[in-house]
Amino acid sequence: MYGKAVAPEYQGALTDLSVNSSLADVLDLGTAELRRAERDGAHAEAARSGLAVAEAHRRLGQVEDADRAWKASYRAGRAAGDGGAMAWALWSGGTLARQRGAFAWARRLLGLAADLGERSGDRLVRDYALAGLAETGRIQGDHEEVRRLHEQLLAEARRRGEARHTVWALEGIAQIHRNAGEFDRAFALFEEAAEIAERADDRRGHAWALRGLADIVSARDGDTGRALALLSRAETTCRAMRLSSALAYNHKMRANVLYRAARYAEARDRYREALAEFEAMGEARGTALARLGLTKSLARLGRDRAETAAELDALAHELERIGLRHARRMVSAAQEEFGLTAAEADVARRAPAGSR
Repeated sequence: MYGKAVAPEYQGALTDLSVNSSLADVLDLGTAELRRAERDGAHAEAARSGLAVAEAHRRLGQVEDADRAWKASYRAGRAAGDGGAMAWALWSGGTLARQRGAFAWARRLLGLAADLGERSGDRLVRDYALAGLAETGRIQGDHEEVRRLHEQLLAEARRRGEARHTVWALEGIAQIHRNAGEFDRAFALFEEAAEIAERADDRRGHAWALRGLADIVSARDGDTGRALALLSRAETTCRAMRLSSALAYNHKMRANVLYRAARYAEARDRYREALAEFEAMGEARGTALARLGLTKSLARLGRDRAETAAELDALAHELERIGLRHARRMVSAAQEEFGLTAAEADVARRAPAGSR
Protein backbone atom coordinates (compact mmCIF):
# COMPACT_ATOMS: atom_id res chain seq x y z
CA MET A 1 0.00 0.00 0.00
CA TYR A 2 2.78 2.43 0.85
CA GLY A 3 5.91 3.00 -1.18
CA LYS A 4 9.27 4.10 0.06
CA ALA A 5 9.21 7.41 1.92
CA VAL A 6 10.41 10.41 -0.06
CA ALA A 7 11.48 13.92 0.95
CA PRO A 8 9.66 16.40 -1.32
CA GLU A 9 11.56 19.30 0.25
CA TYR A 10 14.66 18.07 -1.59
CA GLN A 11 13.98 19.45 -5.06
CA GLY A 12 15.67 20.42 -8.30
CA ALA A 13 19.18 18.97 -8.49
CA LEU A 14 18.67 17.42 -5.04
CA THR A 15 15.69 15.17 -5.81
CA ASP A 16 17.83 12.04 -5.53
CA LEU A 17 18.54 12.70 -1.85
CA SER A 18 16.91 10.24 0.52
CA VAL A 19 14.56 11.14 3.34
CA ASN A 20 17.26 9.57 5.52
CA SER A 21 20.18 11.55 4.13
CA SER A 22 22.47 13.01 6.76
CA LEU A 23 21.56 16.63 7.36
CA ALA A 24 25.25 17.54 7.13
CA ASP A 25 25.32 16.01 3.63
CA VAL A 26 22.10 17.78 2.66
CA LEU A 27 23.55 21.09 3.81
CA ASP A 28 26.83 20.59 1.94
CA LEU A 29 25.21 19.47 -1.31
CA GLY A 30 22.43 22.03 -1.09
CA THR A 31 24.85 24.88 -0.48
CA ALA A 32 27.01 23.81 -3.44
CA GLU A 33 23.99 23.63 -5.76
CA LEU A 34 22.67 26.94 -4.45
CA ARG A 35 25.96 28.71 -5.18
CA ARG A 36 26.08 27.18 -8.66
CA ALA A 37 22.51 28.29 -9.39
CA GLU A 38 23.16 31.81 -8.12
CA ARG A 39 26.32 32.03 -10.22
CA ASP A 40 24.38 30.94 -13.31
CA GLY A 41 21.42 33.22 -12.60
CA ALA A 42 19.14 30.16 -12.40
CA HIS A 43 16.53 31.56 -10.02
CA ALA A 44 14.22 28.53 -10.05
CA GLU A 45 17.05 26.16 -9.14
CA ALA A 46 18.30 28.59 -6.48
CA ALA A 47 14.85 28.54 -4.90
CA ARG A 48 14.68 24.73 -4.90
CA SER A 49 18.19 24.10 -3.59
CA GLY A 50 17.78 26.96 -1.12
CA LEU A 51 14.77 25.18 0.35
CA ALA A 52 16.92 22.15 1.21
CA VAL A 53 19.50 24.44 2.76
CA ALA A 54 16.84 26.14 4.88
CA GLU A 55 15.41 22.85 6.09
CA ALA A 56 18.83 21.40 6.90
CA HIS A 57 19.72 24.47 8.95
CA ARG A 58 16.36 24.36 10.75
CA ARG A 59 16.61 20.68 11.66
CA LEU A 60 20.18 21.17 12.82
CA GLY A 61 18.96 23.90 15.15
CA GLN A 62 20.74 26.71 13.26
CA VAL A 63 17.76 29.03 13.35
CA GLU A 64 19.33 32.29 12.15
CA ASP A 65 20.85 30.57 9.12
CA ALA A 66 17.51 28.85 8.47
CA ASP A 67 15.70 32.19 8.62
CA ARG A 68 18.00 33.75 6.03
CA ALA A 69 17.82 30.68 3.79
CA TRP A 70 14.04 30.37 3.51
CA LYS A 71 13.68 34.08 2.77
CA ALA A 72 16.35 33.86 0.07
CA SER A 73 14.56 30.81 -1.38
CA TYR A 74 11.30 32.77 -1.49
CA ARG A 75 12.95 35.71 -3.25
CA ALA A 76 14.52 33.39 -5.82
CA GLY A 77 11.18 31.70 -6.45
CA ARG A 78 9.53 35.07 -6.93
CA ALA A 79 12.24 36.14 -9.38
CA ALA A 80 11.60 32.93 -11.33
CA GLY A 81 7.83 33.38 -11.23
CA ASP A 82 7.61 29.93 -9.59
CA GLY A 83 4.60 29.88 -7.28
CA GLY A 84 5.28 26.34 -6.09
CA ALA A 85 8.82 27.21 -5.02
CA MET A 86 7.53 30.30 -3.21
CA ALA A 87 4.95 28.17 -1.39
CA TRP A 88 7.59 25.67 -0.27
CA ALA A 89 9.74 28.51 1.06
CA LEU A 90 6.77 29.88 3.01
CA TRP A 91 6.14 26.39 4.43
CA SER A 92 9.74 26.24 5.62
CA GLY A 93 9.48 29.70 7.15
CA GLY A 94 6.23 28.83 8.90
CA THR A 95 7.70 25.63 10.29
CA LEU A 96 10.69 27.58 11.60
CA ALA A 97 8.39 30.18 13.16
CA ARG A 98 6.54 27.43 15.03
CA GLN A 99 9.84 25.99 16.23
CA ARG A 100 10.78 29.42 17.60
CA GLY A 101 7.44 29.89 19.37
CA ALA A 102 6.11 32.61 17.03
CA PHE A 103 2.77 30.89 16.57
CA ALA A 104 0.78 33.75 15.03
CA TRP A 105 3.53 34.24 12.43
CA ALA A 106 3.67 30.49 11.83
CA ARG A 107 -0.06 30.39 11.13
CA ARG A 108 0.25 33.36 8.78
CA LEU A 109 3.10 31.86 6.75
CA LEU A 110 1.62 28.37 6.61
CA GLY A 111 -1.74 29.77 5.55
CA LEU A 112 -0.08 31.71 2.74
CA ALA A 113 1.83 28.57 1.72
CA ALA A 114 -1.36 26.50 1.55
CA ASP A 115 -3.14 29.14 -0.53
CA LEU A 116 -0.22 29.65 -2.90
CA GLY A 117 0.26 25.90 -3.25
CA GLU A 118 -3.40 25.54 -4.19
CA ARG A 119 -3.25 28.35 -6.74
CA SER A 120 0.01 27.15 -8.29
CA GLY A 121 -1.21 23.57 -8.63
CA ASP A 122 1.31 22.11 -6.17
CA ARG A 123 -1.01 19.92 -4.13
CA LEU A 124 1.78 18.46 -2.02
CA VAL A 125 3.00 21.75 -0.57
CA ARG A 126 -0.62 22.65 0.07
CA ASP A 127 -0.98 19.45 2.12
CA TYR A 128 2.29 20.00 3.96
CA ALA A 129 1.23 23.55 4.84
CA LEU A 130 -2.16 22.36 6.11
CA ALA A 131 -0.38 19.69 8.16
CA GLY A 132 1.80 22.44 9.58
CA LEU A 133 -1.28 24.43 10.56
CA ALA A 134 -2.74 21.34 12.22
CA GLU A 135 0.47 20.72 14.16
CA THR A 136 0.67 24.36 15.22
CA GLY A 137 -2.85 24.20 16.61
CA ARG A 138 -2.20 20.88 18.30
CA ILE A 139 0.89 21.96 20.20
CA GLN A 140 -0.92 25.10 21.31
CA GLY A 141 -3.66 22.92 22.75
CA ASP A 142 -6.46 23.47 20.20
CA HIS A 143 -7.07 19.73 19.99
CA GLU A 144 -10.69 19.64 18.88
CA GLU A 145 -10.12 22.39 16.35
CA VAL A 146 -7.33 20.54 14.56
CA ARG A 147 -8.39 16.92 15.02
CA ARG A 148 -10.63 17.04 11.94
CA LEU A 149 -7.88 18.58 9.83
CA HIS A 150 -5.41 15.89 10.94
CA GLU A 151 -7.95 13.21 10.08
CA GLN A 152 -8.71 14.78 6.67
CA LEU A 153 -4.99 14.88 5.84
CA LEU A 154 -4.56 11.31 7.05
CA ALA A 155 -7.34 10.10 4.75
CA GLU A 156 -5.81 11.93 1.78
CA ALA A 157 -2.32 10.57 2.52
CA ARG A 158 -3.64 7.02 2.85
CA ARG A 159 -5.51 7.34 -0.43
CA ARG A 160 -2.36 8.45 -2.25
CA GLY A 161 -0.14 5.95 -0.43
CA GLU A 162 2.20 8.65 0.90
CA ALA A 163 3.98 6.91 3.75
CA ARG A 164 5.74 9.89 5.27
CA HIS A 165 2.64 12.09 5.32
CA THR A 166 0.57 9.24 6.72
CA VAL A 167 3.07 8.77 9.55
CA TRP A 168 3.01 12.48 10.40
CA ALA A 169 -0.79 12.53 10.54
CA LEU A 170 -0.98 9.35 12.63
CA GLU A 171 1.50 10.75 15.12
CA GLY A 172 -0.40 14.03 15.39
CA ILE A 173 -3.72 12.29 16.06
CA ALA A 174 -2.00 9.90 18.49
CA GLN A 175 -0.65 12.85 20.48
CA ILE A 176 -4.12 14.37 20.73
CA HIS A 177 -5.45 11.10 22.17
CA ARG A 178 -2.48 10.82 24.51
CA ASN A 179 -3.03 14.36 25.84
CA ALA A 180 -6.67 13.44 26.49
CA GLY A 181 -5.56 10.43 28.53
CA GLU A 182 -6.76 7.95 25.89
CA PHE A 183 -3.62 5.84 26.14
CA ASP A 184 -4.80 2.69 24.35
CA ARG A 185 -5.93 4.57 21.26
CA ALA A 186 -2.76 6.65 21.25
CA PHE A 187 -0.59 3.55 21.55
CA ALA A 188 -2.32 1.87 18.60
CA LEU A 189 -1.80 4.93 16.40
CA PHE A 190 1.86 5.36 17.38
CA GLU A 191 2.36 1.64 16.76
CA GLU A 192 0.83 1.89 13.27
CA ALA A 193 2.97 4.94 12.53
CA ALA A 194 6.11 3.07 13.61
CA GLU A 195 5.24 0.08 11.42
CA ILE A 196 4.53 2.19 8.33
CA ALA A 197 7.66 4.29 8.86
CA GLU A 198 9.83 1.21 9.26
CA ARG A 199 8.47 -0.45 6.11
CA ALA A 200 8.87 2.78 4.15
CA ASP A 201 12.40 3.37 5.51
CA ASP A 202 11.41 6.69 7.08
CA ARG A 203 13.89 6.76 9.95
CA ARG A 204 12.93 10.21 11.18
CA GLY A 205 9.25 9.30 11.38
CA HIS A 206 10.15 5.99 13.02
CA ALA A 207 12.22 7.74 15.70
CA TRP A 208 9.31 10.08 16.57
CA ALA A 209 6.89 7.14 16.72
CA LEU A 210 9.20 5.24 19.08
CA ARG A 211 9.29 8.28 21.33
CA GLY A 212 5.49 8.31 21.42
CA LEU A 213 5.37 4.60 22.24
CA ALA A 214 7.91 5.10 25.04
CA ASP A 215 5.73 7.80 26.55
CA ILE A 216 2.68 5.52 26.61
CA VAL A 217 4.60 2.52 27.92
CA SER A 218 5.87 4.67 30.77
CA ALA A 219 2.67 6.59 31.60
CA ARG A 220 0.17 3.75 31.11
CA ASP A 221 2.16 0.65 31.99
CA GLY A 222 4.84 1.96 34.33
CA ASP A 223 7.40 -0.05 32.34
CA THR A 224 10.47 2.14 32.73
CA GLY A 225 12.92 -0.33 31.26
CA ARG A 226 10.99 -0.85 28.04
CA ALA A 227 10.37 2.89 27.66
CA LEU A 228 14.07 3.68 28.02
CA ALA A 229 14.96 0.93 25.55
CA LEU A 230 12.57 2.41 22.95
CA LEU A 231 14.11 5.84 23.47
CA SER A 232 17.61 4.44 23.07
CA ARG A 233 16.62 2.96 19.69
CA ALA A 234 15.22 6.31 18.61
CA GLU A 235 18.28 8.18 19.88
CA THR A 236 20.56 6.09 17.66
CA THR A 237 18.66 7.33 14.61
CA CYS A 238 18.59 10.93 15.83
CA ARG A 239 22.36 10.95 16.30
CA ALA A 240 23.08 9.23 13.00
CA MET A 241 20.99 11.79 11.09
CA ARG A 242 21.92 14.70 13.36
CA LEU A 243 18.27 15.44 14.14
CA SER A 244 18.87 18.12 16.77
CA SER A 245 15.24 18.86 17.63
CA ALA A 246 14.18 15.20 17.68
CA LEU A 247 17.18 14.36 19.86
CA ALA A 248 16.34 17.11 22.36
CA TYR A 249 12.75 15.89 22.59
CA ASN A 250 14.05 12.35 23.03
CA HIS A 251 16.17 13.50 25.99
CA LYS A 252 13.22 15.39 27.44
CA MET A 253 11.05 12.28 27.17
CA ARG A 254 13.79 10.20 28.82
CA ALA A 255 13.66 12.68 31.68
CA ASN A 256 9.85 12.33 31.84
CA VAL A 257 10.19 8.55 32.09
CA LEU A 258 12.77 8.83 34.86
CA TYR A 259 10.62 11.35 36.74
CA ARG A 260 7.63 9.02 36.66
CA ALA A 261 9.86 6.28 38.05
CA ALA A 262 10.82 8.58 40.96
CA ARG A 263 14.44 8.66 39.75
CA TYR A 264 14.53 12.40 40.34
CA ALA A 265 18.29 13.05 40.28
CA GLU A 266 18.62 11.30 36.91
CA ALA A 267 15.57 13.14 35.62
CA ARG A 268 17.05 16.47 36.73
CA ASP A 269 20.24 15.80 34.77
CA ARG A 270 18.37 14.80 31.62
CA TYR A 271 16.05 17.83 31.84
CA ARG A 272 19.10 20.07 32.12
CA GLU A 273 20.61 18.40 29.07
CA ALA A 274 17.42 18.84 27.05
CA LEU A 275 16.99 22.44 28.22
CA ALA A 276 20.45 23.37 26.96
CA GLU A 277 19.71 21.71 23.63
CA PHE A 278 16.39 23.49 23.20
CA GLU A 279 17.82 26.87 24.17
CA ALA A 280 20.68 26.44 21.67
CA MET A 281 18.19 26.05 18.81
CA GLY A 282 15.63 28.61 20.00
CA GLU A 283 12.93 25.95 20.44
CA ALA A 284 10.37 27.76 22.60
CA ARG A 285 8.01 24.89 23.38
CA GLY A 286 10.78 22.43 24.20
CA THR A 287 12.49 25.01 26.38
CA ALA A 288 9.30 25.57 28.37
CA LEU A 289 8.61 21.85 28.84
CA ALA A 290 12.20 21.15 29.90
CA ARG A 291 12.06 24.04 32.38
CA LEU A 292 8.86 22.62 33.81
CA GLY A 293 10.34 19.16 34.22
CA LEU A 294 13.52 20.54 35.76
CA THR A 295 11.53 22.62 38.24
CA LYS A 296 9.48 19.60 39.29
CA SER A 297 12.59 17.43 39.67
CA LEU A 298 14.35 20.03 41.80
CA ALA A 299 11.24 20.33 43.97
CA ARG A 300 11.25 16.57 44.53
CA LEU A 301 14.92 16.80 45.49
CA GLY A 302 14.19 19.34 48.23
CA ARG A 303 14.35 22.72 46.53
CA ASP A 304 12.96 25.61 48.57
CA ARG A 305 9.19 25.81 48.19
CA ALA A 306 9.21 29.54 47.47
CA GLU A 307 11.71 29.06 44.64
CA THR A 308 9.52 26.37 43.12
CA ALA A 309 6.48 28.64 43.36
CA ALA A 310 8.35 31.52 41.75
CA GLU A 311 9.66 29.43 38.87
CA LEU A 312 6.27 27.87 38.11
CA ASP A 313 4.61 31.28 38.25
CA ALA A 314 7.17 32.76 35.86
CA LEU A 315 6.77 29.80 33.52
CA ALA A 316 2.99 30.12 33.56
CA HIS A 317 3.20 33.75 32.50
CA GLU A 318 5.71 32.92 29.73
CA LEU A 319 3.46 30.20 28.35
CA GLU A 320 0.47 32.52 28.36
CA ARG A 321 2.54 35.11 26.51
CA ILE A 322 3.55 32.79 23.68
CA GLY A 323 0.19 31.00 23.51
CA LEU A 324 1.05 27.45 24.60
CA ARG A 325 -2.23 26.68 26.30
CA HIS A 326 -1.73 22.93 26.75
CA ALA A 327 1.67 23.45 28.36
CA ARG A 328 0.12 26.17 30.54
CA ARG A 329 -2.36 23.60 31.84
CA MET A 330 0.58 21.33 32.64
CA VAL A 331 2.06 24.09 34.81
CA SER A 332 -1.26 24.41 36.65
CA ALA A 333 -1.18 20.66 37.24
CA ALA A 334 2.35 20.98 38.66
CA GLN A 335 1.23 23.75 41.00
CA GLU A 336 -1.52 21.44 42.23
CA GLU A 337 0.91 18.51 42.47
CA PHE A 338 3.05 20.46 44.93
CA GLY A 339 0.10 22.07 46.71
CA LEU A 340 1.14 25.59 45.76
CA THR A 341 -1.59 28.13 46.31
CA ALA A 342 -2.26 31.29 44.36
CA ALA A 343 -1.23 33.28 47.42
CA GLU A 344 2.18 31.61 47.51
CA ALA A 345 2.70 32.33 43.83
CA ASP A 346 1.79 35.98 44.43
CA VAL A 347 4.26 36.25 47.33
CA ALA A 348 6.96 34.61 45.24
CA ARG A 349 6.30 36.98 42.35
CA ARG A 350 6.62 40.03 44.59
CA ALA A 351 9.74 38.89 46.43
CA PRO A 352 13.07 40.47 45.38
CA ALA A 353 15.18 38.06 43.35
CA GLY A 354 17.97 38.02 45.89
CA SER A 355 15.63 36.90 48.67
CA ARG A 356 14.55 33.71 46.92
